[in-house]
Amino acid sequence: MCPVIRQNSTQVMINRKTTVRSIQAKRIIPILLALALIGAGGSASAGWLDKLKDLVSDDDDKQQALSTDDIGGGLKEALRVGTENVVSNLGTTDGFNLDPQIHIPLPEQLGQVKNVLGKVGMDSMLTDLELRLNRAAETATPKAKQLFIGAITDMTLDDVMAIYNGPEDSATQYFKSKMSGPLAIEMKPVVDESLVGVGAAKSYDAAMERYNSVPFVPKVEADLSDYVVEKGMDGIFYYLAKEEAAIRQDPAKRTTDLLKRVFGK
Repeated sequence: MCPVIRQNSTQVMINRKTTVRSIQAKRIIPILLALALIGAGGSASAGWLDKLKDLVSDDDDKQQALSTDDIGGGLKEALRVGTENVVSNLGTTDGFNLDPQIHIPLPEQLGQVKNVLGKVGMDSMLTDLELRLNRAAETATPKAKQLFIGAITDMTLDDVMAIYNGPEDSATQYFKSKMSGPLAIEMKPVVDESLVGVGAAKSYDAAMERYNSVPFVPKVEADLSDYVVEKGMDGIFYYLAKEEAAIRQDPAKRTTDLLKRVFGK
C-alpha cells in the first residue's frame, strides 16, 4: 500500500502545484503535511484542513487590515472633506439666516428693546438687525477654513486613534478643544468689519437711539460682536458634528477609495 500512498500524494501535489507556488514560504510546511494526510486518508486530515483554512484566513485578514497610516490618512481626508463642506455651506448668503437650526436670533437682552419698539410700530428695526447679524456670521465663517486645516495637520497618532475609535462626534470635540480660542480670535475682527459692512452696527445704533428716547425704559446694552462670534462657532460645530456622523454612517459620503476602506470597516 505504501507505493499507492506515495503515488496519490504525488498526484495531489502535482494538481496543487500552482497553488503552492503562490503561497508564501511560511505556509509550505503546514500545507505539505495537510496534503499528505489527505492522500493517506488519515483521520486527522479534517483537523489539519481546518487549521490550514484558519492560517490562510488569518494571513488574508492581516493583508487587508488597515495600518495606522491608512487610518490617519483616511481620517484626515474625511475631516478635510467635512470641514470644507461645512464652511462652504455656511459661508454663503442665507447659510445661517434661512437655516432654523443655526439661525442667529437677537441677543436676549434686545428682546426688551423689540417689545418697546413694537408698541410704537418700529420693531422692524430689530428684525432688520437680526438679518444683519446672520449676514455677519456668514461673512466670517470662511475664516475658519485655514484653522481647520492647521488643526488637522497637527493631529498626532494618539489624536487620530482616539477620534477613529471614539464616538460619532469625536473629531468635532477635538476641534472644539483645539480651535475655539483661536477661531474666536480669527473671526472677531472679521465679524467687527462685517457688522459695519452689512449695516448691522448702524441698524443697532438707530434702534437703540429710538429705544432710549422712550421714557422710563431700562438701560440695555449688547455686545453684538462677541455674540455673533459665539453663535457663528456654534453653527459651524453643529454641522461639523452632522458631517462627521454622516461620513461614519453613510456610504454615499465616502467619496474616495481611502474613505471607503477606513470607514467601511
